[in-house]
Amino acid sequence: MEGIGSVLVIDDEPVLQDVLGTLLCGAGFEYYGATTAADGLRQLREEDIDVVLLDLMLPDRPGIELIAEIKSYDPHLPVVVITAYSSVESAIEAMRLGAFHYVPKPFKNEEVLHLVRRASERRRLLVENLLLRSRLEGMGEIVGTSRRMQEVFELIRRAAPARSNILITGESGTGKELVAKAIHRLSPRNSKPFVPVHTTAIPSELLESSLFGHVKGAFTGAVSSRKGLFEAAHEGTLFLDEVGTISPETQTKLLRVIQEREIRRVGGVEARSVDVRLVAATNVDLWGEVQAGRFREDLYYRLNVITIELPPLRERRDDIPLLVSHFLRAYTEENNRQVLGFSPEAIDALTEYSWPGNVRELENAVERAVVLSRGETIEFDELPQALRAETQDELTISEIPPGGLDFRLAVAAFQAQLIRQSLKQTGGVQRQAARLLQLSPTTFNEMFHRFELADDPGKKKK
Repeated sequence: MEGIGSVLVIDDEPVLQDVLGTLLCGAGFEYYGATTAADGLRQLREEDIDVVLLDLMLPDRPGIELIAEIKSYDPHLPVVVITAYSSVESAIEAMRLGAFHYVPKPFKNEEVLHLVRRASERRRLLVENLLLRSRLEGMGEIVGTSRRMQEVFELIRRAAPARSNILITGESGTGKELVAKAIHRLSPRNSKPFVPVHTTAIPSELLESSLFGHVKGAFTGAVSSRKGLFEAAHEGTLFLDEVGTISPETQTKLLRVIQEREIRRVGGVEARSVDVRLVAATNVDLWGEVQAGRFREDLYYRLNVITIELPPLRERRDDIPLLVSHFLRAYTEENNRQVLGFSPEAIDALTEYSWPGNVRELENAVERAVVLSRGETIEFDELPQALRAETQDELTISEIPPGGLDFRLAVAAFQAQLIRQSLKQTGGVQRQAARLLQLSPTTFNEMFHRFELADDPGKKKK
């Protein structure tokens, strides 16, 4: 299902770039080219690269100096050094600094492909090991190897052992409850209950009773006393989802529980001590709610001791193939289906879609595709209609005017229109836009500058 990988060649020789580009693309790799160290580092920041082929002789700085910078940016990115026979000593020094291997000039094509394939496979295994380690370390079903998610994992590890309250922020469907479970799993309270409370699923008039319990006769229907969720979570973790929807009256009582560490059941007078770690979550700007007078400022600070912000899926697209693999395995087993993967066109669409429903929407799309698939490979036309519609907008061509037109200028204008439309559909990500138009990234970038589109949305993301 997953692509064979992407390779960035940093070398200032045009002939070598052409040879390697043809060789790598012919072997199924995605090829990127840079002729200077500065351009190479820029592309590393902006593209998803699996292997770097690095010449040690570059016009703006020695290639060997780049190895440390590449490793500091991504310590798991393999670097294959290209060097002349007379500079083998430098190549050995490069390997001491962390390079994966080296290939001397003039090289044999099969030798280069063999090294790149080995490096790409090593990269894949390292990514899988990182994912496995995150699960073994208590991250559960949270999937992600992107830099944004690694930062989330690190924050979870550091915050979990404390007893401080935590506020998880992020759009709906980003996995806030999974993060709350990971915090509980990694905390000293992991042998005690984890109690989730989905506040939007409980009518506001019943939420107080659900949280704090009630005594017999407290209200119509209270035929017996009942303990609340705070008591059920004693010595464990209480997860308050969508905390911003809680009514002002319940906010006041929640604040008192946090401050006094005791509750009073609805209709009762007896105070009961509770030892609960609170993890709250919200998909709204809670500080904005405070400023609007809809949420208590003192409660906000009590809940927001530590903040963990989950990025939307569109801001961590590198994780989409990994998430797709994860859900594919789960739902093929659950539904006893023999589905091996997605076609390249389907994977491109999954990666390029904006995912307003985030990971939850992606999971739903994969489950649907598995259940409705007609064969071992899920094709583009088997994806949800909304996804297909967004990733396959049609372009229109105006009619030829009665007085005629300049053919070359018209073709150039239409090419520029295609570039703009592809950038619009991919949120300005040039690599994905090039894939939509079936162009190499180098050709797309050249056309981008030729048509002077540097002020278009694609300027920031190449």
